[in-house]
Amino acid sequence: MDNQKEIRDVRELGIPRAILLGLQHVFTLFASTVLVPILTGLDVGVALIMSGIGTLLFHFITKGKVPGYLGSSFSFIAPILIAGELYGLDYARGGIVVAGLIYVVVALLINQFGVDRILRYFPPVVTGPIIIIISMTLAPTAITMASENWLLSMVTLAIVVGVSMYAKGFVKLIPVIFGLIGGYILAILLGVVDFSKVAEAAWFGMPNFALPKFNLGAIAIIAPIALVTIVEHIGDVLAMGGVINRNLVVDPGLNRTLIGDGVATAVSALVGGPANTTYSQNTGVVALTRVFDPMVMRIAAVFAILIGLIPKINAVTASIPRPVIGGAVIVLFGMIASIGARTLVDNKVDFASTRNMIILGVVMVFGLGGAVIEFNLGLTQIRLVGMALAAIIGIILNVVLPGREEPKPFRDSSFPDID
Repeated sequence: MDNQKEIRDVRELGIPRAILLGLQHVFTLFASTVLVPILTGLDVGVALIMSGIGTLLFHFITKGKVPGYLGSSFSFIAPILIAGELYGLDYARGGIVVAGLIYVVVALLINQFGVDRILRYFPPVVTGPIIIIISMTLAPTAITMASENWLLSMVTLAIVVGVSMYAKGFVKLIPVIFGLIGGYILAILLGVVDFSKVAEAAWFGMPNFALPKFNLGAIAIIAPIALVTIVEHIGDVLAMGGVINRNLVVDPGLNRTLIGDGVATAVSALVGGPANTTYSQNTGVVALTRVFDPMVMRIAAVFAILIGLIPKINAVTASIPRPVIGGAVIVLFGMIASIGARTLVDNKVDFASTRNMIILGVVMVFGLGGAVIEFNLGLTQIRLVGMALAAIIGIILNVVLPGREEPKPFRDSSFPDID
């Protein structure tokens, strides 16, 4: 893997191979993207279509420079359920629209005051463990899915690892597809694949698009979650920048990535979809395959839209057993943790420093220990948990503990300029 070539222009591989790479990302994101609407009562087809459209909007706004994919956000599940029960899903989606607009407001503030003033609060000793926590927060999901059938998940995992390590040429770039196909075939042989929904599904059908409604109560429940997911967004962008060795915070700019994420979220909710967010598991695929061309994500986005419009394909993809997907994402989620560790190593964070040890240790415990802090802000109940709580604690510790080094302007970063 260490000597694997970086692919920054997927056109050199040819159209058929580029399509396969895009499909690999679709398989990776599918389970998570459809799980959010399933849990909240939103329409699955709308969620898939708007994840694709949202990703294309994100790439347009970020000048096509960020190899990110936007799928349904898990952070909004609880507030959607609460607002939906109190006011109805239409009003919950109105709250999501406002949450997306908060992203845009924060992006405009960054554009006005400069990214350096924001990122000085995110040194490597804070961002490194936050990126690790992104991975470790997702890890229980992978293990829960895998544990439903360890044989299926371990065979899938073995195929992904084997192809990644020992395959040659283009095959080495699509380990997830080979893992999922191998696991799926084994599942069919074991008789654990349910084809009934595939047989019943139509070949074409429009999902249930719906307009939002607006209510201050629902907005107060959902919109503040944007302040939490913005922190997650910054962590994801920094992680992606570390993967592809580009300074994405400067070019295309954190303001653009935030606007892209916010617009994708608001547009999705305007037609009946959930909030969108950058997907860490797809960042894991980028790290694993070293295919850095954002075009692959746009190909995946087109396929997601088509799947949303073709219930038959949707049903086939949905028939992949959860343990097969779990086996594949074990590797992908683990790659994110490796990126966080590399952030610490590459920036030579000094762990002989008591200050750095305290920050990393406290951030990790808050992020992984299940801590929850709840408080009321007016009529709104704010619930901080997991990575968002850890990030806030890390930022505060970095500010108040003595010995903080003032960082150089972010434009003097060690990221190389790559044309």
